[in-house]
Amino acid sequence: MDTVTLEPSLYTVKAVLILDNDGERLYAKYYDGTYPSVKEQKAFEKNIFSKTHRTDSEIALLEGLTVVYKSNIDLFFYVIGSSNENELMLMAVLNCLFDSLSQMLRKNVERRALLENMEGLFLAVDEIVDGGVILESDPQQVVHRVALRGEDVPYSEQTVTQVRKTALITSFISTYYTAQCGICSIALLTFHSPET
Repeated sequence: MDTVTLEPSLYTVKAVLILDNDGERLYAKYYDGTYPSVKEQKAFEKNIFSKTHRTDSEIALLEGLTVVYKSNIDLFFYVIGSSNENELMLMAVLNCLFDSLSQMLRKNVERRALLENMEGLFLAVDEIVDGGVILESDPQQVVHRVALRGEDVPYSEQTVTQVRKTALITSFISTYYTAQCGICSIALLTFHSPET
């Protein structure tokens, strides 16, 4: 009997999805090239919704992927991993996301409240999963870090993605102000020119 040995990998999450009652995308983040185009992603989301929206189970195997999901009022939350992935790890990500949003939205986890707080959702997902790697499964820590994002956070407490974003924004602002100062200097030289 042949046994297949799989290499352990930190890349456990392939996608995080939130769909509404009609199966329409409210949030989707794909971490690999399984569904490279938006058309393929939408088709997958339609398929996943049609197979899960009327069932009470929490786990499904679809298109060779493990899907864990949860519904609440008018939202469906999905965390997707490979068919070999540990369902408990995927469920930990799902529960962390749901519990974090529940705390952030004061237990009002429904479509309208979520749409009004999309920035918090983006930040929460980035704190939980980065590039498919699970970073955090404690909702208290996620909520705390999302709250800190509004303040200046030391680099030692930021993820690599956060540091890159901060550096990019700082570089952009620096370039913008340098260009603005250059324009102001030219305007001042022109205005104070002895020839006029």
